[in-house]
This record gives sequence, structure tokens and C-alpha cells, in this order.
Amino acid sequence: MKTYSQYCATARALDLVGDRWVLLIVRELLIQGPSRFTDLRAGLPGIATNLLAARLAEMAENGLLTRVDAPPPVATGLYQLTERGRQLRPVLEALTEWGLPTMSLEREGDVVHGSWLGMIAAARLRDAHPERGPLTIAIDTPEAPVHLVSRDDGAGGGGLEVRRGHPAKADARLAGEARLIGGYLSGLLSLPEARDKGLRAEGDEDALRRLTPSQPVPATPTGSSQ
Repeated sequence: MKTYSQYCATARALDLVGDRWVLLIVRELLIQGPSRFTDLRAGLPGIATNLLAARLAEMAENGLLTRVDAPPPVATGLYQLTERGRQLRPVLEALTEWGLPTMSLEREGDVVHGSWLGMIAAARLRDAHPERGPLTIAIDTPEAPVHLVSRDDGAGGGGLEVRRGHPAKADARLAGEARLIGGYLSGLLSLPEARDKGLRAEGDEDALRRLTPSQPVPATPTGSSQ
């Protein structure tokens, strides 16, 4: 294992998760839950098969994930995060928050998965009226569509859970350019602003109004090229 050889908690943490792709593998396992090797490879466009296998082996050795046998009819191994691995969720959410100001620009060649946009929503939005019942918002992208489902956290607030695939029924649907969906879900764009730029938001308007930011929108850093 590569190491910074420093007696420092930050350096020790980076020894474990600082290599390229490690945190994105954690991202996929947080979103997808227990996953086949092929599921992870599909969620990580650009990674070589041998590199993914090596990273998974290293992460298992470091106690971040484990491989379990799936019951029939899957009949293959599934990778899942350990409790130690799941503790990285707030780290990923903090990185999502820190990286939001760069999302105003969609670079040519960027791959877009609905699950990544859903993760932004889960980190930044809440259902303002969970007492009205579950809320389902579909995010339609060409690759890996997902939907958001609200859940009552028991304290009067409704968090959002990301689920894969098209829902059987949705209160509202979002479609269009990724930067517009992400801009709206992050709070960088209001719904009218996103619609003016081409976002297609269809369905129950009241359902969309139930989505409210859980925290202020971060300002674009001075000097940012994004």
C-alpha cells in the first residue's frame, strides 16, 4: 500500500482513500447498495477492468468493503461497504458541497448518470411537508435514470433517498441538460430560471414546491475557472 509515512490522521486517511477512483467506488456503493462488479464498472466510466479489480481488493484489505455471495438467481459475488466504509458518507457529502460551484459548467465529453445528480439532491434538498405522504421525483437522463423518494426522518423533516431506475409512478419528472437538472436540484438555479434555460419539469407543481434547500447555496469561489 502506498503511504505518505506521516504520523497524521489526515495523511493516514489519504493513505486509505486518496488513490484515484477509491472515493468514487464508495460513491457508487452508497448509491447502488450491494453491487456486482459489472454494476460498479458501469457506474465508473473510464476505469480499466484490471484497475477496478485492484482497487476493490485494496479496499477490502483496508476494511472499507467486503464481498459476499448473492443468493440465487444472481449467483455472483456482490461488493458492499462495511460500517467503516459507510462512515465515508459525510465525507462524500462534504466533497459534493465543496464541488457544487463548479457544476455551472458542463464540459464537453462529460458522462452524466442520473444517480450522481440524485446524490446532489439527497445532500442538499429536503421534503418540506413529509406529513403529506411519500414524494417521488423521477430524474430522466439517457444513462442510469433514478428517482428520489422522500422519507420522514421522525423529526418533522423529510430526507431524500436515491433509488435506481424509472419509478412506476412519479409525482414529478425532471428532464433536460444535466447542468440544468443539477443546477435546480442543488439550488444554484431556481425552478423558473432552470425552465427558462430548457429544463423540462412536469407533473405536480405542489410536489416540486415541497423540495426545499436544506442549507444555503454555496458561492462560486473567486478566481474559479469553472
